[in-house]
Amino acid sequence: MNIYTKEFFHRGLMFGGFGPIIVGIIFYCVSAAEGGISLSAPEALVAILSSYLLAFVHAGASVLNQIEHWPIMKSLFFHFLLLYVSYLSCYLINAWIPFDGKVVGIFTAIFVAVYFVVWGIVYLSVRSLGKRMTLKVD
Repeated sequence: MNIYTKEFFHRGLMFGGFGPIIVGIIFYCVSAAEGGISLSAPEALVAILSSYLLAFVHAGASVLNQIEHWPIMKSLFFHFLLLYVSYLSCYLINAWIPFDGKVVGIFTAIFVAVYFVVWGIVYLSVRSLGKRMTLKVD
């Protein structure tokens, strides 16, 4: 097992537990806002397990951006693809969005927009920090 695979699993195991906590908070808020929510045991189990896997993958996926011998576009593509497939699968499995082409298209458009806005902000922040650090060293 190479260093990146080990790091993927390490990060996933460290942060995967946040998924079920967030699902619990969301279910609580929806229940409070709507005056009640009814989930069967299988629905609750699927929500907990799928949100754990989603958080696991999301945390582990950050290692893809640290593979130094990969071009930035390759790491960006695989990071995006892994997160997109994970989120879409989780949303469909939990019936948080219906399995409908139009809805999946809207989900995809929103996901792409949010992903690249966040990625752009992080990229510009890191680049700016790198420039400031270079200036302080010189």
